[in-house]
Amino acid sequence: MKISAIQLDLAFNDPIENEKTVEKLIRETVNNEKPDIIVLPEMWNVSFFPKNLEEVADLNGKRTVKLLSHLSKDCEVNIIGGSVATLIDGHFYNTSYSFDREGELLHTYHKVHLFSPSNEHKTFSSGNQLGIFEIEGIKVGVATCYDLRFVEWIRMMALEGIEMLFVPAAWPNPRVFPWQTLQRARAIENQIFVIGVNSVGETDKLSFCGHSMILNPLGDTLAEAAEEETVLTAVIDLNSRKEIREQINVFNDRRPELYKWNEPK
Repeated sequence: MKISAIQLDLAFNDPIENEKTVEKLIRETVNNEKPDIIVLPEMWNVSFFPKNLEEVADLNGKRTVKLLSHLSKDCEVNIIGGSVATLIDGHFYNTSYSFDREGELLHTYHKVHLFSPSNEHKTFSSGNQLGIFEIEGIKVGVATCYDLRFVEWIRMMALEGIEMLFVPAAWPNPRVFPWQTLQRARAIENQIFVIGVNSVGETDKLSFCGHSMILNPLGDTLAEAAEEETVLTAVIDLNSRKEIREQINVFNDRRPELYKWNEPK
């Protein structure tokens, strides 16, 4: 299966311009790379994140769903739609929409762990459901940016049998080392493919570090971007995951009856 990650240099607080860019790059990627799946970064409609969300957030996700549904059907490609700022029932969410080749909406995921150092939790409402669904018979998961730091959350998806984890992000400089390391750790410990898709460029306060990555279940790098807008493509062999688990099956050797802890005070 061929996967293309579109690492975007986003226009801050300009959803119309970003929609034009996304459509252009999706069509170019389909023509040039012919992927099975295209993945976008976090908050691609406005970047992370403007204060006038009541003016620019996507009301009920309608603009995003219409655009990505049309593109996935027209280009005959599965799209993991990164995430966008949405306004739903009077609440702002950081929302991911995923589509199949026929343009059907496969799954909606609201980011669960909100980044309190930037006050994301004061502006956005949190989701509470795992981002698990199937693409062409393959069980996959979505976790957005800060979700990557929460080991238990990703392990829950692994225990449900996901084979690939998509991580759309707006990960800033200077934290590129944690971004790379956490992706690799989640791949190795859960024996899954991890596709982390970041943005690049700057807002008035942040500089995004790029380094989108496609990793195999051993944590090996199949492809990695630098810090410019680019399309990252790799072919993943799902059979290799089965071979890795047969060699070192950490899930057979787990002792969940011993995994109890007290929450820190």
